[in-house]
Amino acid sequence: VLQGYAAEMDNPLMAHIIPPELQNKKDILFGNMEEIYHFHNRIFLRELENYVEYPELVGRCFLDQMEDFQIYEKYCQNKPRSESLWRQFSDSVFFQECQRKLDHKLSLDSYLLKPVQRITKYQLLLKEMLKYSKNCEGAEDLQEALTSILGILKAVNDSMHQIAITGYDGNLNELGKLLMQGSFNVWTDHKKGHSKVKDLARFKPMQRHLFLHEKAVLFCKKREENGEGYEKAPSYSYKHSLNMAAVGITENVKGDAKKFEIWYNAREEVYIIQAPTPEVKATWVNEIRKVLT
Repeated sequence: VLQGYAAEMDNPLMAHIIPPELQNKKDILFGNMEEIYHFHNRIFLRELENYVEYPELVGRCFLDQMEDFQIYEKYCQNKPRSESLWRQFSDSVFFQECQRKLDHKLSLDSYLLKPVQRITKYQLLLKEMLKYSKNCEGAEDLQEALTSILGILKAVNDSMHQIAITGYDGNLNELGKLLMQGSFNVWTDHKKGHSKVKDLARFKPMQRHLFLHEKAVLFCKKREENGEGYEKAPSYSYKHSLNMAAVGITENVKGDAKKFEIWYNAREEVYIIQAPTPEVKATWVNEIRKVLT
C-alpha cells in the first residue's frame, strides 16, 4: 500500500490521472500508516523473533513496546476523514491503475482497514495464548499485556466517539484525559427554575451520552446519521458540562440498582443517571470517585 499507492501519489508520471482535489491529501488518506509499518518492520517484528523458541514469554515483548502501540489511536482517529476522502474518489482512474499494477483483488479501502483490524486482533491472540499458558512462566506478563492492549482498545474506541462531538466551544484536550463514555437515561431536578419544569422532568428521562474527563463531565445528545459506513456513525451534539471540581455523587438511588446521582454546586442541580446495567453503574461510580478524590 505504501509503495503501490502512497508513493504513486508523488510519482510525476501518474500526476495527470490524480484528481486535483486529491493532491496534498496523502496524509489524510493514509493517516500514519507509514509509522505503523516502520514500527512493525524495524522494532516489533524483531522483538517477536526473539521469542520464537519461547512463545509463552511473548507477553514481555508486548509490555516493552506498549507505548508504541498508541500510534494505532492516531490511525483510528484519522480513519473517518480517510474514509470520506476515499468515498469521493474511489472510482478514479488513478486508484484503478494502482490496483491493476499491484494485481490486488481488493481495492485500497480493504487495506486501509487492516491496521484497525490488527489492533483489535491482538487481544484475541493474547487471550488464546493465555488459555494454554495458565501455569507456566510468563503467564503474568501475558495477562498484563492483554490488560494493556484492552486499555489501548478502550482509548481508541473512546476517542472515536470523542471526535464525533459537535458544538463544544472550548478545546476538549484541556479537559484532561477521557476516562469513560456511554449512553444513559438522565432525569434532572433543579432547585432553580419553574415548578412545572420540575414536575415534567421527574417523569420523562432524556437520552444522554456522557463523556467523563478528568476535569469535567460532558452531557451530549446522540444523533444517528443515515448513510453508509462512517456516515452512519453517530455524532454527539454538546448540551452542557459540569466542572468536576464542583461535582458530588450519590451512589444509591432508592428503588433502582442502576441509578446514581451527580449533583452540582451543593445540590443546586441534580442529575439522576440510569445506567444500562448495575455493572456499568459500578464502573462509572468508581471512576467518578477516583476523579473526586
